[in-house]
Amino acid sequence: MRKHLDRIRFRGHRRDDLLDLGDSPYTSDTEYTEEAGMKPRIHVREPEELREVEAESGLDEGALVGFIVLTDLNEVKGHLEVALLEKHFLQEELRKLKEESNVDSLRQELEKERCRRVELEQKINDVLRSSETLTCWFPPPDKQKDTLTNRFLKWLNDRFGVYIEDFRFQPEETTVETEEPLSGRRLTENMRRLKRGFRPVTNFMRNLSALSSWYSLYTTAIAFIVYMYAAWHGWVIPMFLFLAILRLSLNYLIARGWRIQWSIVPEVSEPVEPPKEDLTVSEKFQLVLDVAQKAQNLFGRMANILEKIKNLFMWVRPELTQKLYIALWVAFISSCLLPYKLLGFIIGVYAGIKFFIIDFIYKSCPKLRQRFDTPYIIWTSLPTNLQLKEHSSGTQSRRITAVGSRSNLGAAAPLGVGRDEEGGRCYSTKRGAFHEVFNLPETERPLSVCENGWRCCLINRDKKTMSDYIRNGVLYVTENHICFEVSSSRSGSSKRNKVIKLLDIKDIQKYKVLSVLPGSGMGISIATPYTLKPMVFGAMVHRDEAFDAIFAQYTKVASMAAAAKPET
Repeated sequence: MRKHLDRIRFRGHRRDDLLDLGDSPYTSDTEYTEEAGMKPRIHVREPEELREVEAESGLDEGALVGFIVLTDLNEVKGHLEVALLEKHFLQEELRKLKEESNVDSLRQELEKERCRRVELEQKINDVLRSSETLTCWFPPPDKQKDTLTNRFLKWLNDRFGVYIEDFRFQPEETTVETEEPLSGRRLTENMRRLKRGFRPVTNFMRNLSALSSWYSLYTTAIAFIVYMYAAWHGWVIPMFLFLAILRLSLNYLIARGWRIQWSIVPEVSEPVEPPKEDLTVSEKFQLVLDVAQKAQNLFGRMANILEKIKNLFMWVRPELTQKLYIALWVAFISSCLLPYKLLGFIIGVYAGIKFFIIDFIYKSCPKLRQRFDTPYIIWTSLPTNLQLKEHSSGTQSRRITAVGSRSNLGAAAPLGVGRDEEGGRCYSTKRGAFHEVFNLPETERPLSVCENGWRCCLINRDKKTMSDYIRNGVLYVTENHICFEVSSSRSGSSKRNKVIKLLDIKDIQKYKVLSVLPGSGMGISIATPYTLKPMVFGAMVHRDEAFDAIFAQYTKVASMAAAAKPET
């Protein structure tokens, strides 16, 4: 019986091998309570102890076996409960770990680490290659044979190896500049910066012009004598280098706070306008228009210079390019035959005489310049692409009119053609020839400053109706008249065109109508004896240009009329 009991008791692990709840390594602080600590252990008794218990208690063998089995079952039940609790807690911890760990972020970090590893490997390979090249140039010394040559090569490697590494070819890095959005304030500021940056160049050119024009007699005479003396002795290049050093020295003193003015022509300081923070809509519009006009004129002048240079070298005008061609051949032959000292002497003396004497004579006598100044004649005669285009269109129009005149000998000239007798240029408006629209002689044509006219509105305060009070149109200035063409599409609009004789003007002045109109409402007020109130040409974007042209032509015509009265 006891053997059978021992088999039942020791079928699994021994009870001594099983840990209690308090001794379990997976038991947390909350699991090990006071009850678990206070619970007494049930020790397994040996067969001899069981016999003593049996003898003392007087129990039979069957009751004793049942007691022992019940005790073992209670212990197994406790261990099962502990195992289930530990399994539950481990599952909770595993779930929390899965929630806390993000797989995507781990993958991204892993990719970054891989990229870094590749970059490091590439850098290591580059360093190894450079070291191989260095060892090719300067092989490392042999440890066994430490001779004088190896020491010298090692010294060269340590001293100049860094400089040899600088000659390693690398791909050029391209940087993309970000473009700023369009801003009226930034556009105005950039134009002002360009003007301030270009001011030293304009001042230098103005001083050269004043020097060649003998603005200051003593200064120009001293400069002429010094230059000719330097050119006679072959010191022209050292003289210019000395002047550059002198100018840099003066700039250093000016930067240090010295007040030094080294200019033939006194510099005129322009008033700096403080930037306005709050601008109205009309002021912003006028600001953008002014900047756009300056940019347009600047780009136009630059385009004219570049196109003239291109047309000079492309034989657009063969008679002009031929002169340059011959001059280059003469210079080439002279440089081959003459010694450089003599050639420099000739060029220096000619440049001094040309700058100080010949240019002064040409500026004082424009007719001599137009006849004998070859560079000036070539430059002014060179056409731009725009002039070539206008010339070709004018040639085609003349051919068409010539064919029409041959077919219809008695027919009148077609509408829309008003030709300049000197240059063959056609002056016309949207409704026909200029002189026919305004009922003027054919000699009356717009001035060169207003060939396309100035858009504006005529405000005639003598009229009562709104259609006659304000008219939109284009303003022209001729030699003797001011012409306003109404832009209305009505049949009787030609009768509303206005023609004012310059000699009939009693008063002309600048006028401002309303700031909400284009051009900030700037206009021109003209008073005549035929109107009670002055007529106003308002909403003019280029008001100052129009006023200067009208006033200059009015002064010219008035002076000619005043000079002609005593003769009559």
